[in-house]
Amino acid sequence: HVQLVESGGGSVQAGGSLRLSCAASGFTVSRYYMAWFRQRPGQEREGIAAIDSGGMTTYAYSVSGRFVVSKDNDNNTLYLQMNSLKPDDTGMYFCAADFVNKQLARYYDYWGQGTQVTVS
Repeated sequence: HVQLVESGGGSVQAGGSLRLSCAASGFTVSRYYMAWFRQRPGQEREGIAAIDSGGMTTYAYSVSGRFVVSKDNDNNTLYLQMNSLKPDDTGMYFCAADFVNKQLARYYDYWGQGTQVTVS
């Protein structure tokens, strides 16, 4: 049974940092393609960072240079380090996983429940 559980969201002032975690169970993150998505108020869910099974990363332009996606294979966890946060980064953040490389496309097979990030 595949399960993804996000944590680490919260409220932060502009310019601050947060690190999101996504604990995976039922599969091994080292063998899967994984990504972070966010849904900002009134907008569609968008892919912002992806990492493939070999560790290669892809970022949306809006977060490139500020966010870093990584995987801890020993702890079976995906992370998103978010720096220089802006009010426009406010939204619900989701992690996703798939056995097929879908980079930042929205149709991943497995999703977490999301964690809220609010930047003021």
